[in-house]
Amino acid sequence: MAARTKSAKDRPSYRCTECGWTTAKWLGRCPECQAWGTVEEFGGAPAVRTTAAGRVSAAAVPIGQVDSRQATARSTGVGELDRVLGGGLVPGAVVLLAGEPGVGKSTLLLDVAAKAASDDHRTLYVTAEESASQVRLRADRIRAINDHLYLAAETDLSAVLGHLDAVKPSLLVLDSVQTVASPEIDGAPGGMAQVREVAGALIRASKERGMATLLVGHVTKDGAIAGPRLLEHLVDVVLSFEGDRHARLRLVRGVKNRYGATDEVGCFELHDEGITGLADPSGLFLTRRDVAVPGTCLTVTLEGKRPLVAEVQALTVDSQIPSPRRTTSGLETSRVSMMLAVLEQRGRISALGKRDIYSATVGGVKLTEPAADLAIALALASAASDTPLPKNLVAIGEVGLAGEVRRVTGVQRRLAEAHRLGFTHALVPTDPGKVPAGMKVTEVADMGDALRVLPRRSRQEAPQSRQEDNARR
Repeated sequence: MAARTKSAKDRPSYRCTECGWTTAKWLGRCPECQAWGTVEEFGGAPAVRTTAAGRVSAAAVPIGQVDSRQATARSTGVGELDRVLGGGLVPGAVVLLAGEPGVGKSTLLLDVAAKAASDDHRTLYVTAEESASQVRLRADRIRAINDHLYLAAETDLSAVLGHLDAVKPSLLVLDSVQTVASPEIDGAPGGMAQVREVAGALIRASKERGMATLLVGHVTKDGAIAGPRLLEHLVDVVLSFEGDRHARLRLVRGVKNRYGATDEVGCFELHDEGITGLADPSGLFLTRRDVAVPGTCLTVTLEGKRPLVAEVQALTVDSQIPSPRRTTSGLETSRVSMMLAVLEQRGRISALGKRDIYSATVGGVKLTEPAADLAIALALASAASDTPLPKNLVAIGEVGLAGEVRRVTGVQRRLAEAHRLGFTHALVPTDPGKVPAGMKVTEVADMGDALRVLPRRSRQEAPQSRQEDNARR
């Protein structure tokens, strides 16, 4: 008997659980989102269909005749969030805010919901992770009580849509999109199909009503936004909420923004009374001292377009084990190791190889850009010689393996911020451009030039010299 060939309906189909891409054959890596091991069989191959032309919802018009006033942003009441959003929330915009548990996402959005509510603009806050009484306790603590702020505790998508019909809000806050499910879709809340359905339904409602929507998203252990990658493509704005739970500083960073730039960063301070914006956060990253301390150096980092003055600290001690320790906090271990190698080979500082070295930043800030290389190297050299750097000095520049100091972006903005905070001396790469009046700027081409600002005094001579300085004072 002749073997029966499988029809298109009988043949299996495969779908990526990360982004939803479908194919007729199995692949180890999804070509759409580049994820490995996410392509799984889910049923028959999709039938090929054609769509006939239909009625249009609105006639096409020249782009110059489109009314742009409908996309005018409205302030959220939180200046730092408005900075990242590009001026505020646009009617009909859908914003996804993702971050680690406990970083302060719910606290920030509850504050935004209360400040954005007014007589003409109602706000609906839907919590799917907490009870209404728990949210009320947080609102009392951060003083987010407003007569035009409505609260609902729902995990059913149809109930959320019903609240939209009843309240008719101008702003919807959903905490979180991974915990709401549709009864018409199979699967547990947070699954690919559920997240896609919930997000799609809320996006359609937002566009139809002209209602701004803020969605809270979870993150995986790798820091990526949980759920299908399609979620990030569907929304208009993607924001990342970052911060160490042991530090006060919180950063809201723009990842995607259809209404503004993606290189803006909002700074917030988390405290017992809630979360507040920091228009000038540089004070969190500095330690004010009357006397200079060895092993400390200041630099200016760029978070988006915003320059922030940060302090790098280093400490070297005699090692008690054959393999000396290398401990970092707020700095990349690989960058610190590179600076140690450059100092030993190019700077002729041989005392670092057999000592325990500890390096950190102040205030919980994380320095990842290469512009902090020069400050890290000088802090390590200062700690190795037990000699303090000159007071009111900032160091800016990338250091290469050949010992050269390379140019970095935004040198003029960095110098202007340092001058505003009262720093009078700066080490920068060659050709820094226009410098602030009254600020002494020293151009350095390599580590040899940079190390000349450090007095060459041995570790044994340093305590005696400091005693003499104190006696003269």
